[in-house]
Amino acid sequence: MKKEIIASLNEIDSVVAYLNEILPNDAIIFLVGNLAAGKTTLTANIAKVKGIEQEVTSPTFSLQHCYGEGLFHYDLYRIENSEFMELGLFEEFDKAGWHCVEWGDESLKAFLINAGYDVFTVTITPYNEKRKYHIEKN
Repeated sequence: MKKEIIASLNEIDSVVAYLNEILPNDAIIFLVGNLAAGKTTLTANIAKVKGIEQEVTSPTFSLQHCYGEGLFHYDLYRIENSEFMELGLFEEFDKAGWHCVEWGDESLKAFLINAGYDVFTVTITPYNEKRKYHIEKN
């Protein structure tokens, strides 16, 4: 399953609507893109659609933010997989809901797929004045 959606910031709800259609209740979503690609912006819009009113910010220094029931946001930019495991963050993926992972690497993705988790990737790239969202199940 693969899909591309081209959307402006004002049209990002179409991306979230599609994710709501295809993702199971419990999923790990790897958000891939350069700095300022819109990974946290997408997570903020997911939160909004889920009725979460709390401000969504990148968990760069805290590594994880939990938003209400069932939305988790990780930023793994500055840690290795071994450190992620040592900190006990792997167990967080057992919690019910969507887990949005920024800067997760391919070895973590492979580990999670082999462990039986539903893993999806959303790759965000600039496209003229919009963004291209390439969505696929891994």
